[in-house]
Amino acid sequence: MTTTTIASTAGQPASRNLTGGFVRALGSVVNGIVTYFAHREAIKTLSELDDRALRDIGIERSRIEAAVRGGIDPEFGRIR
Repeated sequence: MTTTTIASTAGQPASRNLTGGFVRALGSVVNGIVTYFAHREAIKTLSELDDRALRDIGIERSRIEAAVRGGIDPEFGRIR
């Protein structure tokens, strides 16, 4: 006896799947653009702070971009 498995998308029209894929891709592009501009604004705002303010929040001026993108270890700069 042979068992056959039918995928859940087998009964859906191809155009519906293409539309969904296009919408997901478009959403991903829009999300990337929004994230880029949010990062640029955060970098600009942090760059306007003086060194003392940056030190207070645990960021060195040379590491602002890494901090905005999440590339800094949370323990970095913490006073022990």
